[in-house]
Amino acid sequence: MARKTGTVQIQADWCKGCDLCVAICPEDVLEMTEQMNDKGWPVVTLARDGCTGCGLCAVACPDGVFTVYQEAAGQ
Repeated sequence: MARKTGTVQIQADWCKGCDLCVAICPEDVLEMTEQMNDKGWPVVTLARDGCTGCGLCAVACPDGVFTVYQEAAGQ
């Protein structure tokens, strides 16, 4: 079975810095930053390669910050 690869698009202006996505990410690729959005909240970022597009971040996020993209490796 091919390993899945993916990425996320993050709507930073919706992020409230709750950190739920960082805690739930099985690949440990998300991090909170010191950057603040227009509302004064810290925002999350995709900090490194390794996202599988599993979608757990999107499920955990109460504010709909994530759009998840997934594709089979080699495509």
